[in-house]
Amino acid sequence: MPQVVVVTGVGGMGVACARRIGAGRHLVLADFDGAKLAAVVDEFTADGFTVTGQTTDVSDRASVDALVAVVRDLGPLRTLVHTAGLSPTQATAERVLEVDMLGTDHVLNAFLDVVDGTVAVCIASMAGSMANLSPEQERRLTAAATDGLIDALGDIELGDFGATYGVAKRVNQLRVEKAAVAWGARGGRVVSISPGIISTPMGRQELDEGAGEQMQGMLDLSPVPRIGTAEDIAAAVQWLASPEASFVSGCDLRVDGGVVAAIHGLMAGG
Repeated sequence: MPQVVVVTGVGGMGVACARRIGAGRHLVLADFDGAKLAAVVDEFTADGFTVTGQTTDVSDRASVDALVAVVRDLGPLRTLVHTAGLSPTQATAERVLEVDMLGTDHVLNAFLDVVDGTVAVCIASMAGSMANLSPEQERRLTAAATDGLIDALGDIELGDFGATYGVAKRVNQLRVEKAAVAWGARGGRVVSISPGIISTPMGRQELDEGAGEQMQGMLDLSPVPRIGTAEDIAAAVQWLASPEASFVSGCDLRVDGGVVAAIHGLMAGG
């Protein structure tokens, strides 16, 4: 049976990752938007990929379980790339938490049953590195069961949607650390990538709408003086999923052009 690669989310990052690591394997693409998914599946099929599409809402554990059932019948799972998520301008704060925070947990927990030397790469965000959580709050969010994550937010001040997004992505980073232990027991690895400002449709929407001024300020600070591309993220995913990264698990890789480092330097008075 062919090895299987799963990519959740068929936005700019998801498509770039699928093209880079999906050739020669059975590629499974999953997205909430059925019409968009069908168009991308047709495009990949025309380009010679072996591909299956599965409409999936990652905020719904039953929907993710249905995706796992499809994968189980196709062959051994080589790589899982979880890019599905919503940005602050795309949804309410509640929906961002459901999709970005709970969705990642649903994916990591559901796919544990089919781990066999599998590598999971979850897309977080550099926003997670700027979430203002105390050590006690982080311990609470790491320890909570999935269905208790919303309650575990407790007294955390979410403020605007951007703050909610940052907290959700910080929780992603924490939960990847936690999941690495269970996945490692089955010979798997789990890592996250925290992209900076990336020129995808979602990223451009953020630049054009509410967060544009703040994001442009970050770009102006960046030690690497350009916006990121989906290919920058796909290249990092390819390495993390490869044997060359076989000693890397339970951690986050920032691919942000050095923006977070520059912000930390300013905060420290540097």
